[in-house]
Amino acid sequence: MLYFKHETVIIDDPVEIGDGTKIWHFSHISKNAKIGKNITIGQNVFIGKGIVIGNKCKIQNNVSVYEGVTLEDEVFCGPSCVFTNVNNPRSNISRKNEYQKTLVKQGATLGANCTVICGVTIGAHAFIGAGSVITKDVPSYALMIGVPGIQIGWISKFGEKLDLPLTGKAETICKHTKQKYQLDINKVKLVD
Repeated sequence: MLYFKHETVIIDDPVEIGDGTKIWHFSHISKNAKIGKNITIGQNVFIGKGIVIGNKCKIQNNVSVYEGVTLEDEVFCGPSCVFTNVNNPRSNISRKNEYQKTLVKQGATLGANCTVICGVTIGAHAFIGAGSVITKDVPSYALMIGVPGIQIGWISKFGEKLDLPLTGKAETICKHTKQKYQLDINKVKLVD
């Protein structure tokens, strides 16, 4: 075993867990989950059946990653962020055949206590502010806040707010890394 798990962790069989991963108190990893390398899984985290989590992710305390959610590499899930997998749950009606897919792309940050409604894609390096509710797809590098979540700007791969309008054509440089970003209509890309 080339990963660490606290003695209170429950790991169903079979699962794949990459080298260097750390799983802390009272977490539960369900069967057929595939967890990458060098991940930190905080206290009281639930990883659902068949979940795929990329390398170098951080899942903070009290997060449940339900069936249908995929986290690519380097995703940050803040404390108590919430995923859903059905739009209209009822306790007396089984809707397991209606689970919707949610994809969180590489390098995205989900702030503490945010909620991601199922069936959306959160773009690479997007930043979801604490307490926000995401109900629709989020572009790569978008900075989102509020209930429901609205875009208020663009953010660099480093996590620095970019000096770009929400739409149009423009270029700017991340003040910290000096990397160049280009806005074309409503998409931002790193050009360096």
